[in-house]
Amino acid sequence: MQLTRIDGMNMKNKDKLRTCIWDMMEARKISNPEKPCHGRIPDFKGSKEAAGMLRSTEEWKKAEVVFSSPDTAQIKVREYALLDGKKLIMASPNLERGYILLDPLKVQGSEKAASSKEGAFKFGTNIQRFPGVDLVVEGSVAVDMSGGRLGKGKSYGDTEIVHLFHEKVIKEDTPIATTVHEIQIVDSVPVEAHDQKINMIATPERVLRIF
Repeated sequence: MQLTRIDGMNMKNKDKLRTCIWDMMEARKISNPEKPCHGRIPDFKGSKEAAGMLRSTEEWKKAEVVFSSPDTAQIKVREYALLDGKKLIMASPNLERGYILLDPLKVQGSEKAASSKEGAFKFGTNIQRFPGVDLVVEGSVAVDMSGGRLGKGKSYGDTEIVHLFHEKVIKEDTPIATTVHEIQIVDSVPVEAHDQKINMIATPERVLRIF
């Protein structure tokens, strides 16, 4: 299905771009109707397929430790990580309880439950010391082909990435990915100095690498 791209260059600020994406996803019934996407990282139709596309990459296959945001749109990413025997680090919602480590050996048979926000607290442990991270996966409202990423407006994704760099558990060449619907890829995301870039995009249809 062909979808009209949004020209982010014509957006005066991030809030207008977010609202445009949210409105379009709801109008075209791309987002989960049970969870209005305004104010959220959209839980989009095809999120499972996008996670599957990411799962098929060499970056995924080589990764032993995967970091993920806690967003619903990335729940299959977290489940696949555990099913594939990878250690999973999940940021707690709003970072109120730090970061949670899930060991695939300790959640065997309960990977689906452990991949939810509630299950992560039940099956995981709070991180005292970060292991090295091989792949980062963030939720997004919009992204562009220059690596620009727009979150829901509270800077949690940027904070998470900065923290991982600060802890020296990721490097400049670490894959930092997002899973989104094709409609969330725009011509240009407004960028500020504190914004952190991504270098991989997985949609239900394809994987894009940004160099």
